[in-house]
Amino acid sequence: MKKLLLLFCIFYNTILLSQTVLNSFSLNLNQPLENGQILNVEDEKTKDIYVFAADDKFINILKYNKSLFLKYQFTDSIKMAENRSLIGHSISDDGNPLLYWATNNLRNIRIIKYFPETKTSRALNFDFPTTTEYIINTFQKNNLFYILCKETNQPHLLLYEFNDGKCVIKMFDLSTIPFQNEKGQNVAFSTIIRYYPIEKIDPDNFTPLDKTINKTKMYVLDDHILLAFDYSLKKTQILDLNLATADVTEKNFNQPFTEKAFKSSNSFLYDNKLLQIKAGKEELLFDIKNFETGKTLKSVSISKKDSIQFKISPLFLQLNGKKPQEIKTTEKFLKQLSILNSGISAFKNKKNTLITIGGFAEYQIGGYDYLQNNSLADFFDNDFGGYSEYSNKMVYFDAIFNPDLEFINQKRTEPLAIDNIYYYLSINKNITLQNTLKLKDYYILSYYDTDSRQFIMRKFTDGFINDGPGNLIRNKQLLSNPAKFDTIKFSGN
Repeated sequence: MKKLLLLFCIFYNTILLSQTVLNSFSLNLNQPLENGQILNVEDEKTKDIYVFAADDKFINILKYNKSLFLKYQFTDSIKMAENRSLIGHSISDDGNPLLYWATNNLRNIRIIKYFPETKTSRALNFDFPTTTEYIINTFQKNNLFYILCKETNQPHLLLYEFNDGKCVIKMFDLSTIPFQNEKGQNVAFSTIIRYYPIEKIDPDNFTPLDKTINKTKMYVLDDHILLAFDYSLKKTQILDLNLATADVTEKNFNQPFTEKAFKSSNSFLYDNKLLQIKAGKEELLFDIKNFETGKTLKSVSISKKDSIQFKISPLFLQLNGKKPQEIKTTEKFLKQLSILNSGISAFKNKKNTLITIGGFAEYQIGGYDYLQNNSLADFFDNDFGGYSEYSNKMVYFDAIFNPDLEFINQKRTEPLAIDNIYYYLSINKNITLQNTLKLKDYYILSYYDTDSRQFIMRKFTDGFINDGPGNLIRNKQLLSNPAKFDTIKFSGN
C-alpha cells in the first residue's frame, strides 16, 4: 500500500525550501533500485550519526560526529547476509554497530557486528522458536533492537531484546485481558492481530491516513509499549506493556456517543491525549481525552448540514494518489467518508498541533463489469466524473489546535520541514533509497543520487530560505494568495 501523506506544497519558482546540503559522499552502489538498502540512524548516547548503505555485494558504514563531520568509512562484504533484508540496528557499549539481516519469512536473523577500526566483522545466527506464531513488529530504543512476537496457542506476548549479541526475552501475560467486539462476543487476540496487523506509529513524524486507519496501532514510549485496538465500534482498548516490570495494564475509552447510525470509528494517541473519531453519513464526532484520567477534554459534533468552521483546508477527495478535488459540502464529504475506513492523525508543530481527519480505502478491482455488479459501485460513485478503475480513495481535511485545545483558524502557514522534504523528493527524480531522521529541531533527509552516484544528507527545517533581497517577502505574499497554491499529496514507497 502506498503511503499517502498530506502536504501543503507550493508549485512556484520563486519559493525556496528550507534545506541545506550537510555533506555528500561518493558511493558506487550496484543496481541500487533493485539491490540497495539504506539506514540512517543516531547513536542515542553519543549523538553520532551512522549511515548503513548496502547493495548485493557490499555494506558501507559511514560514521559522522554530531556536527556531521565524517569520522570513518568502512566497507565490508555482504556475503554473510546475502539475499536478506536489513531490518534494524543496535549499537554496543563499545561503540561498534550491529546490523540485523532477516530472511523473507523473518524466521532467521543474521546478526553481524562490525569493527570499523580493525576492518573486521563477526556474525551470529538467531532462529525464532517453532512455537512463534506471529512476528508483530520491530523497533529500536536506547541503542537496542527489539522484536515483539506472539506465541502459538499461548495468551502472552514475547519481547526479544537484542544487545551486543545477547538476547533477553520478556513475557507479557494477556490471559486476564478480555477482547470483545461491540456485541460482547469474545474475540481471540491472535484473530485480531492477524485480521488487523499492528501498525507501528513513529511519534517523530507525521503519520499519513493510510496508516492511521488501521484498527490496531503500536506506540513505543520510554519504558512502555502501548497497543491500541479499535476493532470495536464502541470503544478504544489500550494495553500498556511495562518494559521494566513486564506488567500489562488495560485501559478502555468509550467512543463518542450518538444515536445516529455510523459505520466507522478510530483513534490516535498523541502527546498523552487520545483523539477519537466516529463517522457516518449523518454525523462526524471528534473527542480529545486525557490518556491518564480518561476525562473528555474536548468534544466536537459535525452534522451533514453544518459547515466545518475550524478546518484550515478545503474538504478534499483524492483518487488513486492523484491531485485532490474539493468537496463542496459537509453532506457530500460525510457520504464519501462513510464508505471508507476512518482515521485521524496528529503532528506537533512547535506549540500547536496539526490534525488530519478523514478516511482511506484501497481495493483491487477488475473493471467496469465487476464494478457495476459489486457493492463497490458506491465507492466510486461521486461528483467528479463517475466511477473508474481507481484502486484507492481518500477524503480528508485539516485543522490546528493550540495547547489549550482551541482551534486556530489560520488558512495558510509556512510549510513544515516534513512538507519541504516530500516536496523536494517530488521534484528530484534521481533520488532513491531515501531515509528521514528526526533530530532535535530539524530533519535530515539522506538519499542516494543515481546521477552523481553520491550519498547525500540534507538538513530540512520549517519555513523558507531568504537567499536574496525580496525573496522572503515574495514568499510571504504567495502564502496569502491561495491562487498561487496547489494542495496535493505525494506517494512514497
